[in-house]
Amino acid sequence: MTRFAAAAAATLLIGALASPSVADVISDWSTAVVPPPPELKEVTVDPATTALLFLDMMKVNCNARPRCVAAVPNMKRLHDEARAHNMVVWYSLVGSNGKATPDDIMDAAIKPRAGEWYRQGGPDKFMGSTLEPILKEAGIKTVIICGNSFQGATVGTAQEAAQRGYKIIVPVDCSAGEDEYHEQYAVFHLAKGSWVGVTSNVTITRSAMIKF
Repeated sequence: MTRFAAAAAATLLIGALASPSVADVISDWSTAVVPPPPELKEVTVDPATTALLFLDMMKVNCNARPRCVAAVPNMKRLHDEARAHNMVVWYSLVGSNGKATPDDIMDAAIKPRAGEWYRQGGPDKFMGSTLEPILKEAGIKTVIICGNSFQGATVGTAQEAAQRGYKIIVPVDCSAGEDEYHEQYAVFHLAKGSWVGVTSNVTITRSAMIKF
């Protein structure tokens, strides 16, 4: 290699090293391909070993999201089935400057009873709450999760439930996000995107596809 060629090659190498890489998700954002939706599966639950969780379904935050308001009839359907089968039902309450009460739940038809709720912020509703003791005492093996937001409370609690050995059922029409993209991200994460300990223990379904 001539001295000129060597110098040119060195210059190109230095230039390449100095240039920022474009192989990152932000640079490639517009080229990402949306994967097909996960399969929705019918599921039959054992009421004796299944609990229904309503997470952060408050008047203030749910009324601010049209998609949450639209999900309320589906929540009522599951709530009524759970009550009819004497299932464990548990609620996390948020907002109201840390003083939320059952009266702050989005709809009086799904209002928690005494001993069924806990004021618990954050995405993981197991942390520091009454949820784990209640599930353990009742011999619960499976949880059905309805949450607001989908990408927050539902995803966070579902992941923690999987790590604690529970099976998780996520009806896509009973959790809500700010928009379709947030919900799409949440469903993909639970069905395909998280680690196998989560994805192998989560069933994605709709409320009408759950049999008791």
